[in-house]
Amino acid sequence: MTLVDSNIIIYSYSTQYEYLRSLILNDMIFISEISEVEVLGYHQITSDEESYFRKIFDLVTIIIPSREVFEAAIEIRRKHRLTLGDSIIAATAVMHGLSLYTRNLKDFEKIADLNCINPIK
Repeated sequence: MTLVDSNIIIYSYSTQYEYLRSLILNDMIFISEISEVEVLGYHQITSDEESYFRKIFDLVTIIIPSREVFEAAIEIRRKHRLTLGDSIIAATAVMHGLSLYTRNLKDFEKIADLNCINPIK
């Protein structure tokens, strides 16, 4: 089971990375509510992009961070100096025993309990 990082969702919109769509829509895939905020909250999102992303979020299981995830995110952010969003996404994956699909392996490589996979070919 895998959590999908925001950047993979964004890449999946592009025809160049269209193959990511089937990966995201797999039954064993989860997305953090934080990714929904990051993706849909982008100030230059087009109406076509928003429509596509909303369909993705409607079809995939969304994990809403719990108090325990936020506590873990605090420790991860403090220890590894990650952004707020990356800290919560990493904590979500760790607390739920999920691997993380991300293109930003470097951002997460220091987190020992987190298995990261770059699905971009």
